[in-house]
Formats: sequence, structure tokens, C-alpha cells
Amino acid sequence: MQFSKQQSGFTLIELMIVVAIIGILASIAIPAYQDYTARAQVTEALNLAGAQKLAVSEYYADKGTWPSSNAEAGIGAAADIKGKYVDSVAVGTNGVITATMKATGVAADIGGKTLVLTPTSSGTASSIEWSCVDGGATIAKKYLPAACRS
Repeated sequence: MQFSKQQSGFTLIELMIVVAIIGILASIAIPAYQDYTARAQVTEALNLAGAQKLAVSEYYADKGTWPSSNAEAGIGAAADIKGKYVDSVAVGTNGVITATMKATGVAADIGGKTLVLTPTSSGTASSIEWSCVDGGATIAKKYLPAACRS
């Protein structure tokens, strides 16, 4: 009587194929997740600038001109408006709002960079539009929130 040896477990080639597949998936997933994380952090800047957008719009509706500082817009100092990832939010010349990201504790590609929101009006206080694409922002377009990438 002859006994045959049964195979048990995986062969080396099967294990190498599985490791290769995992490596390929990781090489795609990690950069995509890092971009997603950076966009989520920049979104905080857009959210914090929301109150400043309202203050600048109200100032323009009341005075007919743009405020040039946080104090003139009737909001707190730029250094007092901060979040987990945002260092400050300032109102500048012509009502332009600049949100500056923290230098540390954020995604490397957005650290210390700025998101700039620029108001434009067609002459009436009720039709103010905000642009965050071509206003001097130093954050790469791929990290901007969806509303800013169009």
C-alpha cells in the first residue's frame, strides 16, 4: 500500500501573489486617503470663514463698501478665530478673507498655506458672490473643497 502526501497550506507562489496584490492596493489607497484628509482639514478653514463671509456681506449691505479688517467688519481678531487645523482667519483689503492653516498638525502639503475668499458684487448688496479659486490662495487646487474647485 502506497501513501500519497497531501498538500496542506499555501505554496510560496500563492503567498507572493497575495502580498503583491496587497502592495498594489496599498500604493493606490494611501495617497488617495492622504488627499482626502487634507481636503477635510481645508474644509475647516472654509467653515470658519463662513461667519466672516456673513459679517463682510452685512458690512457691504450697510455701508456700500468692503471692510478692510476684522475690527471694521465687527468680528474678533484674526488670531482669535482658529480651529484644530486653522491658525487664523483675517479680513483684509476689499473684504478679502484669508484663512491660514497651522504649520504643524496638518497634512504636509497644506501646512502654513492659505485659503483666500474674494467677494464680488454686481452693485447690489443682495448679490454677493464668493470666489476661492483665483484669489491668491496658496493651497493646491486638488486640496480645496468641492465648492472651490469649480
